[in-house]
Amino acid sequence: MASIPGFRALFHLHRSLTFQCSFQRVPVQLMSPGFVRRLCTVTPTNTEPKPAATPENESLLENLNLMGVDVKMVRQRQPGVLRKTFTNENGLAQFLQSKGANHSMIASVISRYPRAITRSVEHLDQRWNLWRNIFQSDEEIVTILNRSPESFFRSSDNEKLERNIAFLTSLGLNSKDLHRLLTTAPRTFSNSLELNKQMVEFLENICVELGGRSPEQFAKDVISRNLYILIRSTKRVKANINSLKAFLKLSNSELLGLLQGPVADILDLSNEYLKKNFNSLQQKMILFGCRRSDIKKLIISYPVVLYTGSDTLSSKLDCLVNGGITMKQIVDKPKVLDYSIQNITTRLEKLESIGYDFQKNGIGILNYSQKRFDAKMEKLSASLEW
Repeated sequence: MASIPGFRALFHLHRSLTFQCSFQRVPVQLMSPGFVRRLCTVTPTNTEPKPAATPENESLLENLNLMGVDVKMVRQRQPGVLRKTFTNENGLAQFLQSKGANHSMIASVISRYPRAITRSVEHLDQRWNLWRNIFQSDEEIVTILNRSPESFFRSSDNEKLERNIAFLTSLGLNSKDLHRLLTTAPRTFSNSLELNKQMVEFLENICVELGGRSPEQFAKDVISRNLYILIRSTKRVKANINSLKAFLKLSNSELLGLLQGPVADILDLSNEYLKKNFNSLQQKMILFGCRRSDIKKLIISYPVVLYTGSDTLSSKLDCLVNGGITMKQIVDKPKVLDYSIQNITTRLEKLESIGYDFQKNGIGILNYSQKRFDAKMEKLSASLEW
């Protein structure tokens, strides 16, 4: 009987520990960790089954299949659409047909942006009229919609679109700028008006800080050159401006001028990506015997060089230098870096086969269009044969 008090003590300890574990408290470790873990083997407190997922709408699936929609693609992109009870695929099809779209185009649009079938005809009509204030014809909108359905269907808020169009127009952006924004950076029009205003005010303040006298024109110029800037954070843009000023040792006036020009093209990059590419380019050019002034000249004249991934850019430079081209020639004509490594390699091989002298004739030929390059090669080969 002497063992009973001990058993009761152990029983009460077990109950205490189990109670504590159920509330996810750490038990007082009076026993070995292994023993406590065995006592605290907890079964889930919430044993209710998860609600079953809403099944796909069979009638909708049948309809989409009859329309030629790629249902597999819909499941990959926006599967929730297939579980909706009410959709407007027939109304959408009739609306787009009235604007000049054919059956295969409509099926392709729905396959790539399934949420299009959730828009009412009234919504579609309002949105189309807003776009027609910018584009010259229905045919132009149909072409863009077929190329990028997201640009038209992304936002479901027509009032937000209308307010943003009015605001951006007030900045002096013209129809061409708005056309490009709608087709390349449609998220701009999904932003709240306040968010777009915040970026514009930020750019105007940057202009004033750098000694500029036309902050409104500065903001317009930057946005016109880099349409993606309105869908980036002011923190990112500020970090990039500071990094470029430090990298290139620019004065305020120099930086102000460059930001209104080609440097604006790279302000939307990730700051870490920008730093990585700058450091890689700098190291590579120093290995080739370049000075800091050469690096500065290259980036100022061709800032999009920092868009190119560090490994790819390094390979392009190696390819050109190994092909007999000097870094000075690349710095003077940096657009040669626009081309792919395969294109550069092919052209260098062809030019080498006819003994082309880059030091004598320059590297301009590498920047020719393919048609012009082929014509030049034919002419050079003929002169050699003669």
